[in-house]
Amino acid sequence: MTLHAESVRPIAARVLVIGHRGASALRPEHTLASYAVAIEDGADFVEPDLVSTKDGVLVIRHENEIGGTTDVASHPEFAARRTTKTVDGVKIDGWFTEDFTLAELKTLRARERLPEIRKRNATYDGQFAVPTFDEMIEFVAAEASARGRVIGIIPEIKHATYFHGIGLPMEDKVLATLAAHAYTRSAPVEIQSFEVGNLKYLHDKLGKNHPNVRLLQLMDDATEHPADQPGITYGAMMTPAGLKTIRAYADAIGPSTRSIIPLGKDGKLAPASSLVKDAHAAGLEVHPYTFRPENHFLAADFRNGAGDAERNEEGSVSEIRAYLATGIDAFFTDDPRLGRRAVDGR
Repeated sequence: MTLHAESVRPIAARVLVIGHRGASALRPEHTLASYAVAIEDGADFVEPDLVSTKDGVLVIRHENEIGGTTDVASHPEFAARRTTKTVDGVKIDGWFTEDFTLAELKTLRARERLPEIRKRNATYDGQFAVPTFDEMIEFVAAEASARGRVIGIIPEIKHATYFHGIGLPMEDKVLATLAAHAYTRSAPVEIQSFEVGNLKYLHDKLGKNHPNVRLLQLMDDATEHPADQPGITYGAMMTPAGLKTIRAYADAIGPSTRSIIPLGKDGKLAPASSLVKDAHAAGLEVHPYTFRPENHFLAADFRNGAGDAERNEEGSVSEIRAYLATGIDAFFTDDPRLGRRAVDGR
């Protein structure tokens, strides 16, 4: 592996391991089972992606389209709900949470989103319900009490502009939900979005009265733009000037790992970009996404010659450590146990 610049210190007090959708390498994502494994394996934070039901309840799914993450297609009573919608400029065919009441969604069961790569996860298909945000908070609170340690929650508000457009805005509901639970009135919470306007709204709404709640500006590929900001690219937001603007309303940025250390034409890690250094100079922490333990997702430096879908634990730990050397302050991983190993030096 090519050696990169000498290790840089993070600006956070300690590097945090974030369970991406729980421990989604080991259980179907966004299920209480996935969060249970993530917490057992040492995650500091666990992540729910939030979408809305027809009756305005916050539920946890990666997208509002649920054909790939539930068994909705096998329910004949919902066959007529299949439709095509345009979400954030992308035409999508399937079933959408906003067309279901919570009671209807509770009749569905979760399915593995990547069954060809995560065959073991697919054996859990049909076992777990779709959780609400309230249920997830209560679950994390109980786990934190049982284990005697604080576990943070890092919710992502999905497709904010789209949901506003159909009369189901989520921002105030997120704040109300956090306020309704004793646990989230004091435990660390970090609200994420790929959009800008809702984070600015939350920043103004939170003020200085909620010191346990921070905001994370997510970033897609440099050529893409936030759904609510067609005039600016994420690339422009990653410049020193763009990062200074973000610092006025957010505490951290969440770029892809490859925005920090890109891949060369050979699929191996290239020299690191200046993004972490520039973000730190602006006063922003850097929480990149997502480290995954299968060969399919690893840089070529770390693959072990086994099948594309095979777990490669040592390779994943080594890849995470290469990124830790850039000074990142936290990171999202589908396998928090391996993230914990990388951070703790085990």
